[in-house]
Amino acid sequence: MSDELADGRHLLTIGQLADYAGVTIKAVRVYHDRGLLPEPPRDSSGYRRYGAEQAIQLVKIRTLVQAGVPLARIKELLGAGPERFTAALDEIDRNLRRRAEEILRTRQRIAQLHSGDRLFVSAEVTGYLERLRQIGVSERSVLLERELWILLQSVAPELAAAWIADKLAAIADPEFRALYLDYDGAFDWSPDDPRLPALAERTRRWYAGQDGSTDAGPPPNPTITRLAGVAAGASSPAWARIAELAKEVP
Repeated sequence: MSDELADGRHLLTIGQLADYAGVTIKAVRVYHDRGLLPEPPRDSSGYRRYGAEQAIQLVKIRTLVQAGVPLARIKELLGAGPERFTAALDEIDRNLRRRAEEILRTRQRIAQLHSGDRLFVSAEVTGYLERLRQIGVSERSVLLERELWILLQSVAPELAAAWIADKLAAIADPEFRALYLDYDGAFDWSPDDPRLPALAERTRRWYAGQDGSTDAGPPPNPTITRLAGVAAGASSPAWARIAELAKEVP
């Protein structure tokens, strides 16, 4: 600190004070607002002038801020004796460690988000969704499946566990994979498309040919399906028509 500041004969503007302490003018004003640094009166020119006392106080504030002390605790520490100062710093350090642990947990959750579906659904469902992508199912349909699984696992976890076993068995069947891809491709078709009856008949025949151990169709709760469709932004009149036709007795 220069001799001019130390002897107090030359007072400083707020900008000069900030430069001396290595902070911004905005920070000085924040410390004024928080009651940490007394705000001197204006001189005859309308400017506030600061001396050595304010500069020293500002350096102390800056040091505590850089150490991670919350602004709400700085005033207490500035006026504390040695014992109270040490105790307060220990408390602040404990709080900072807790915050660091919370930040670490948050970062771990963010890392999980990068892993895609695994944060929201079971490992079995994640594998099933990845299999759908591998065989060429559109991301729109995969998203619809994922939203359905999130809802199903929440409201009926036991049913979801049984149903995913059926779905995994079905997707291993080449005939079902071909049917799924054709069904996926029909999403944007008109409900009057002449190809729908044949696709519905293939669907009906495939399910009729199962021995009862596989039920890879929609979940028994239609509300879950509707909610999943809304969440995924999926609405297909053609799919609805296929379901109607597949239910008809030949």
